[in-house]
Amino acid sequence: MPRTKSTAKRKQPTKVAGARTKKVTAKGGCLCGAVHYVVRGPMRGVVNCHCGQCRKWHGNVATYTSVKTADVEIAGKENVKWFRSSDSARRGFCRKCGSSLFWQWVGGETLGIAAGGLDRPTGLKTIRHIYTAKMHRGDYYRIADGLERLPGTMR
Repeated sequence: MPRTKSTAKRKQPTKVAGARTKKVTAKGGCLCGAVHYVVRGPMRGVVNCHCGQCRKWHGNVATYTSVKTADVEIAGKENVKWFRSSDSARRGFCRKCGSSLFWQWVGGETLGIAAGGLDRPTGLKTIRHIYTAKMHRGDYYRIADGLERLPGTMR
C-alpha cells in the first residue's frame, strides 16, 4: 500500500491510566493522520444512525461503535475539535482535515467512534439502525437488511 499522510508513521497515543494493561482491540484515526487512537477494551457492534444531525454531519447515514472512554488513548488530542451539536451530545472531528471521529453524550462514560475511521480489520458487525422513523431518515434510500430498527434513539 502506498504511504499517504494517513498511513505514514503516526504519533504514539497519549497514555491513559490503567489502559496499557489491556490488549489493543482496535486502532484508527483521521484522514490526514493528525489524530490517531488506540482502543483497549470491548467495542459494541456498529449502529447506523439515520437522524438528520448525523446525516448532515457525515453526508449520509452515520455508523458508530462505542467503547468506555477510559479504554481509548488518543494521540494528537490538540487536533480534536469538539462541536456541541445539541444540549445532550457533542461531536469530535479533526481540526486539520475535518474527519468526523467521535460522538459522545454530554457527561457520558462511553465514546462513540465513527466506524469508518477504524483501521481494518475491525472484527465488527452492524447490529441495528436507529432513528428509522420516516420523519428522521433520508428519503433517498431504503433500509432492507433485516437488522433491528428503532424509530428513535437507544437511550
